[in-house]
Amino acid sequence: MTEVTEIVKGIYRICSLPPGQYPVGFNQFLIDDERPTLIHTGFYDSYDAVRAAVAQVLDPKRLAYVVLGHFEADECGGMDRFLAEAPQSVLVASELGAGVNLGHWGYRGPVKGMRDGDVLDLGRHRLRFLETPHVHHWDSLMVIEETTNSLFPADLFIQPGDQSAVIKEDLTPHMLGLYRKVGIFAHEAPVRQVVDRIEKIDPAWIHPMHGGSFRRELAPKFYRALREEPFAYEGVLLGRDLQARQRAEKKHPAQTSSRVFES
Repeated sequence: MTEVTEIVKGIYRICSLPPGQYPVGFNQFLIDDERPTLIHTGFYDSYDAVRAAVAQVLDPKRLAYVVLGHFEADECGGMDRFLAEAPQSVLVASELGAGVNLGHWGYRGPVKGMRDGDVLDLGRHRLRFLETPHVHHWDSLMVIEETTNSLFPADLFIQPGDQSAVIKEDLTPHMLGLYRKVGIFAHEAPVRQVVDRIEKIDPAWIHPMHGGSFRRELAPKFYRALREEPFAYEGVLLGRDLQARQRAEKKHPAQTSSRVFES
């Protein structure tokens, strides 16, 4: 099931509810303007559902830009399919992401690499780009839409589960618990530097890729949680304790077996 909600004027949240194996929902954001823009594409296999949602607002063939926060399947898995239908459209990523991830693949369409502070004019809306390396990927990028003062922070401020389009309650314990369980941040320091920067920008709206959007009144709770609580990787990856094997090896080195795969 995919839901389409206009959060602020001209900005639509497209939300697919969590598939069985995932603890989070997946959002894309569509900006309806002279140069329509899709932020995040969803998975390759999500294309039909996301395209149908876009079509509720505008013709997908009109897309001018498809913005990738970082190179990961849920961010950009459907990029080639969207751009095939809108061949005049341009992929937008960080300059690092465009060069490292998009420059040496089979994709041959146009790519625009953005540096910190670069701006795209969509008509009534303007996108300003923030380079945010290691939050949570090397090539990570965030976007500020200046007209509505909306932040698109990709995987920062995540909320697990099926959340409403706009949240009003403090879900930071759930956010921190998920970060600790999946291990997407190698260290707190880069995240906290970005949180300080976001707080100075003081966005009126924050639109995470996973979970509900929220207004600036709720934001300080998220800022405080990320500043004061541990959430970085400490040996647990997608719920699997990698350090358990290391502890077992130290305790019983001769009894620790390896997994063997046959081709």
